[in-house]
Amino acid sequence: MPIDPSLAVGGADWSIAPVEPLQGTQPTGTGFGDVLGQSLQSLADSQTEAATASQALATGQVSDPTAVVMAVERAQLAMQLASQIRTKAVEAAQDIFHTQV
Repeated sequence: MPIDPSLAVGGADWSIAPVEPLQGTQPTGTGFGDVLGQSLQSLADSQTEAATASQALATGQVSDPTAVVMAVERAQLAMQLASQIRTKAVEAAQDIFHTQV
């Protein structure tokens, strides 16, 4: 059975750098930036988990392949959701900029 290359979780497309908080700022509450940072960190964690699980499956260290498939699908759906949110945010910003006053 050939391996579907669309499920590959390696490469630059799947790598997300961890979100680092700004130096010198003190959190005063949960704002939009904090929520966005936590969401991006959660996305990065799911991508890392999927990559680790798929590597373990490839090396034969996993006894439950359905858990790996679920982790990869969860990561793929999270990435698609983040992409759609980014697209909608860009469209909204463009609409605001094109609004005549």
